[in-house]
This record gives sequence, C-alpha cells and structure tokens, in this order.
Amino acid sequence: MDDRPPVQVRLEERAAGQRIAIVTVDNQDQRNALSNHGKRVLADAIDGLASDAALRAIVLTGAGEKSFIGGAHIGEMAGFAHGDASEGPRLTHRACDAIRRAPVPVIARINGWCLGAGLEIAASCDMRIAAEHAVFGLPEVLFGLPSGMEACLLPQLIGWGKTRELVFTGRRIDAAEALRCGLIERLAPLGELDAALDGWLAAILTAGPRAVRAQKALITEWEQASIAASVEAGIAAVAAAHGTEEPRRLMQAFLARKRGG
Repeated sequence: MDDRPPVQVRLEERAAGQRIAIVTVDNQDQRNALSNHGKRVLADAIDGLASDAALRAIVLTGAGEKSFIGGAHIGEMAGFAHGDASEGPRLTHRACDAIRRAPVPVIARINGWCLGAGLEIAASCDMRIAAEHAVFGLPEVLFGLPSGMEACLLPQLIGWGKTRELVFTGRRIDAAEALRCGLIERLAPLGELDAALDGWLAAILTAGPRAVRAQKALITEWEQASIAASVEAGIAAVAAAHGTEEPRRLMQAFLARKRGG
C-alpha cells in the first residue's frame, strides 16, 4: 500500500531569511488527480505556510514528469449524489482561495496534464510556467458538468471568447496555444523548466520582501475594487512602505552601485 501523502511540502533555504516552499501534488497513478481529501490537504498545506515570515515564494507542481494536476478524482465524483455533490466544488474553491490568499507569490510549475480542477488551481496562482508537453483543458461538460469555481478567473487571463471555447467544448489545448492566449506566461522544454523557473525566483528574491508581500495584497485589491479605490490603496501601500527601512536600504544600494559603475 502506498502511504505517501497526496501533497508534500519541501522548504528550501536560498539565503539567510530567504525561504522557498515547493508544494507537490503526488498521485502519479492517476495523473496527480485530487480527491476531496487531497484538496483539503493542499489547502491546509498552503494555509500552513502563510505564517512563515521568511517565506518568499511558493512553487506548486505535480510529482513526476507527466502531470501537474490532472483534475478532480473522477472515480470519486462518479458516486456523488445531489445532496453531497457540493463538497468537491467547495474544496476546489478552498484550495484555490488558499493560493490566492497566500501572502507571497505562488508559481504554478506545470509539468504535464493540467485539466479541470488542475487548471482552476493553476489560474489561481500568480504566475504560470509550463513544460512544452503540457496539455490544458476544462473537460467538465464532457462528463455532464459545467466548469465552476475558479474557472471564473479565466476571462481576465485569456478573454471571454477563449474561455467560452474551452468551457463549451471541453477542448484541450497544447502549451504553445496556452502561451499565445495568455494562459501561461512562460514556456520551456521539460529539461529547462527548473532553470527558467529559477529566473523568476531569483528576481523575486532580489526584490524587497515587504514590497513583494505588499504587491501581492495590492493585486488582490485590484481584482476586486474600482480603479479609483485601487489607486487609493496603492498610495496607502507606497506610503506605508516608506515607513520601513526596506526602500531606503535598497535605494542606497542601487545608488552605491551606480556611483561605483
């Protein structure tokens, strides 16, 4: 019997006070599909990282080289009845909401199949990098269900027309098409995926940690508020940042490099 947990968390110390969390969904026999239990464990894992003051970023990926998250567990879903069918969708939302509430950037490292709930989870991340063999889709209608929960995030990423195409047809798209339509931000061969990911992580680690956390909070504000309210929130956030030592330290370091150059 396989006793591995459905989600594993590994912490990496990149430098003093700079920690990265690697969160891996591990159900390789079923394309890393998430059962209701797996969704709970994923949400708890992300929530559990939120209190780590040294955390700079979270990388979410799937075990192996074939799948990110292949969707919800269809074998489990097939037994749902009307009275208990809301639990699975609510748990998908709970996992997605934990990602969106995380105080640091969450990067989806998409190493293969990214379908259904897996695509909703990827859409909830702040940035997405995919291997060239990755495949994306929302196949729910092919199983008699609509795409719900965080599928509602897709129009702001890929537009209404592309969203309609995916949710009405259940069509799968390859990674090149996902890049063209804005579903992912970066594409790399599988063997170069981690090197490309490290470029993002290095940039985040170079930035001010308080500034990055403030930026994550502002992005959440931008998604929900009017432009006028978002501007005011931005003014308050910039003013608050000047009340810490971080801007002064980073600006002085920049000026010192400029003088030395």
